[in-house]
Amino acid sequence: MDNRINGVLITAEGPEEAILRFRDEIIRQAPPASNIKDLTLSEIPVRGYREFTIAPSTTEGSLITEISPDIAVCSECLADMDSDPSRIDYPLVNCTNCGPRFTIIENLPYDRSSTSMRGFSMCPKCSREYHDITDRRFHAQPVACNNCGPLYSLESGDGIITGIRNILNELSGIIDSGGSVALKGQGGYHLLCNALDPAAVRQLRIRKRRDQKPFAVMFRDMDTIEEYCHVSDNDKKELASWRRPVVILDQKKTMPGEINSRLGTIGAILPYMPVHYLIFRVVHTPALVFTSGNISEEPVIKDDEAARKILMPVTGNLISYNRDIVNRADDSVIREIAGTHRFIRRARGYVPSPVDLSFSAEGILATGAELKNCFCIGKGQQAIMSQHIGDLKNISAYNFFRETAERFRKLFLFEPSLVACDMHPDYLSSQYAASLSGQKKIPLVKVQHHHAHIASCMAEYNLKGKVIGISFDGTGYGTDGNIWGGEFLVADENEFVRYSHFDYVPMPGGDKAAGEPWRMAFSYLYKYRGGNFSPSETKAFIGIPARNLDIAGEMIAKGINSPLTSAAGRLFDAVSAMLGLCINASFDSEAPMRLEAAAAKNIKDHYPFRISDVVDFSPAIDAIINDISLKEISYISGMFHNTVAKASLEIARRIREEEGINRVVLSGGVFQNRYLLEKLTELLSADGFGVFSNRLVPANDGGIALGQLYVASEKNKICA
Repeated sequence: MDNRINGVLITAEGPEEAILRFRDEIIRQAPPASNIKDLTLSEIPVRGYREFTIAPSTTEGSLITEISPDIAVCSECLADMDSDPSRIDYPLVNCTNCGPRFTIIENLPYDRSSTSMRGFSMCPKCSREYHDITDRRFHAQPVACNNCGPLYSLESGDGIITGIRNILNELSGIIDSGGSVALKGQGGYHLLCNALDPAAVRQLRIRKRRDQKPFAVMFRDMDTIEEYCHVSDNDKKELASWRRPVVILDQKKTMPGEINSRLGTIGAILPYMPVHYLIFRVVHTPALVFTSGNISEEPVIKDDEAARKILMPVTGNLISYNRDIVNRADDSVIREIAGTHRFIRRARGYVPSPVDLSFSAEGILATGAELKNCFCIGKGQQAIMSQHIGDLKNISAYNFFRETAERFRKLFLFEPSLVACDMHPDYLSSQYAASLSGQKKIPLVKVQHHHAHIASCMAEYNLKGKVIGISFDGTGYGTDGNIWGGEFLVADENEFVRYSHFDYVPMPGGDKAAGEPWRMAFSYLYKYRGGNFSPSETKAFIGIPARNLDIAGEMIAKGINSPLTSAAGRLFDAVSAMLGLCINASFDSEAPMRLEAAAAKNIKDHYPFRISDVVDFSPAIDAIINDISLKEISYISGMFHNTVAKASLEIARRIREEEGINRVVLSGGVFQNRYLLEKLTELLSADGFGVFSNRLVPANDGGIALGQLYVASEKNKICA
């Protein structure tokens, strides 16, 4: 057997019948985390082999074999922590079927010498296992034990503690007494505290500078998750999978409101590292806050020195091990919507598994958007998405972006021949692309933001030709210079026409309006009612000084820092503020999330609206204002969601009648709203439309690079 960068070459000798049986057994007995894409047989001369050997790895080939994501610890390794003398309580136990992969690899081929394990020499026992074909640790690159592998230590103001049992005893006391710790994981640090202790959660939230954004919760086991959350069979399957994502679940049993800001959902995750299981053996709580080890808006910290500097002041306690994390990767987050689990964030456990394509994307680098950035590289007919990078406005995230782009170039033997980016000239991802294009003298393709959203979903489903594209999000640079985000497109993989959109309204204060939803409520009322509306008609302005309202009105009237927007996200902001659900947001998308959480699910009707060249929601706004003093918030929210879905159906019908297109593609961050996506999918399907929505990449800007890649590939084909 020969391990190469473009796959595995097996030379086997024997009767044809035996060879075919061997081939079938490879497929049938493949490890759970494996994914055999292609298996071909070629006849060669007999060489008279007498034993099984693995030849030294080679760098032959220009294509690369897929690099495995990190894999949750398997049940056999968990058993080893109780039975294998050299691995009793070993917190980094692993085998061929589990353990770190992407987060420790530096170069291909995937050998120990190309990982951050290269500095750890195997003890005789581990070496025997590593070289024994019958052992499940045969050629497991991170193989290690208490005698030869990386070890944990606990650092606090009182000094450093070593020995896993000493560490666990100290940790138990910290957690049980309301303290918190920073714990080094597979792709970065996490912050932990007792999730059932409101004071502990509140203290961690304050120290981390994370005002209201929900925390993920690691539960001891599936039974505990089912005690606190509603869990479908599909949810159970994902929670217990080797990928171990955070799964957004509806809350069943009361937990401290400090966990999820009373949004009614819990981001639940099961243990996936051996150390997590060891921790739950000693702490008395069945649930731990399990949030990214960073300061708000910055990338997850992976380096020990940075953790000491930044996280020690937050928790006072740091638990780390002496092996480097090469590739940082935050936890992935998914949610079941319309019967399918969708990505909110795609990272650990999924990256760098590629998205298979129906077209060649070789040599294309797509740099993604500014917010929730992920970039993408093309290798043959595969798109390799980066892990979640974050918001590039933050300098740490931008440095992470550049560092990871360089890492992918080396790791995947990638040399860009074309670069694609967003049309927005001020996005750092676009500026990076323009600079790279100039340096390497390669073509630059600029792709409109919402076209890229639609194209990302088309690429997932291998769709070609015209589709009805409905793209709803909070922002995106439009071809007319305005801010788009409530868009109805006639699009294909190469170009688009904007058929209709939500009515433009000003954003008083520019970007500030996205964080202060009362501004958008003011703008909608100002547009639809002029200067004659009374602030007391809604709950949007409770606590807002009258002077601020006057300034907002003056900004709109004089066109000062009030860009026009058609964004669906800003409409959701406005309605959320009008209902008093979120007047000033403390985290991204808080207003729409609270509006969705409040919506009654049994509402069948909708508010009125008008469709001309644009979609005019002024009748709906009037009806909402009339209902505020008469109806429950849950009723109004349900009616509003239905209104947006019904208006979208009507536009889709018009396009079908005029263009003869029956395929509808839904993409953009607003479609992470479960109520809206399920309602609109239901309406469109009942009307005979074929409906497509993102499932392999996030519908938010984390998936936009895939769409840029698809459009750039087509444009390059036309220009070639």
